Amino acid sequence: MYTVAVKRDFVAQHFLIGGDWGPENQWHSHHYVVEVQLCGQTLDQHGYLVDIVDIEKNLEALVAFYRDKTLNDLPEFAGRNPSIEHFARIFAQALAQHIQAPNLSRLRLKIWENEIAWASYELAIGN
Repeated sequence: MYTVAVKRDFVAQHFLIGGDWGPENQWHSHHYVVEVQLCGQTLDQHGYLVDIVDIEKNLEALVAFYRDKTLNDLPEFAGRNPSIEHFARIFAQALAQHIQAPNLSRLRLKIWENEIAWASYELAIGN
């Protein structure tokens, strides 16, 4: 299986709710790094799994949307703890709606919230 990946970084804020997580319950910033991996069995007529420029354009648009925002204030997090697990799923599903390539089968998205902690979400896409 082929895999193409692209990364971007951005800063956003959040505070955790529903439990006692010490300082994480207070409003704070994270320097997030998001990596999207697109997978498929075949390449197109140009030898691409998917055009990297298309991935970059769509990833950058989502990064721009979340950059400098407080996740708790966004409708997609209403009633949810803005954990990196939820963030990875929400981000992956939004990105999957914009990536168009008939030979793609999987999208994996990983979000790092710091140098040692990350969460990921994977979904089937395409045919």
